[in-house]
Amino acid sequence: MSLILLVLLCVSWEAFLAPQRPGGSALMLKAVPLLAPLFGVLHERIRAFQWTSLLVLGYFCEGVVRAWSDSGRSQLLACIEIALSVILFASCLAYVQARRRAAE
Repeated sequence: MSLILLVLLCVSWEAFLAPQRPGGSALMLKAVPLLAPLFGVLHERIRAFQWTSLLVLGYFCEGVVRAWSDSGRSQLLACIEIALSVILFASCLAYVQARRRAAE
């Protein structure tokens, strides 16, 4: 769920909530890499969870930078991005660990 919410946040943030330029910006394309592991995550493929845990770290870093440098609505959205990326990262690690324990 956090992966889907993060995709929706990235698109809506740059499209109409707080875009860098009026009318939306091309930064909404930052959601595209999150779509790559979506199919694998929805089908519970362990490798997709492993890759997603690495991919989401970039979104965490972007959220931290924008929470620090932006103000207003953009700063709030950056904090939400941080929270979603931490939840996604922890969920991926917990899933991989649970699957490995079940396999043993």
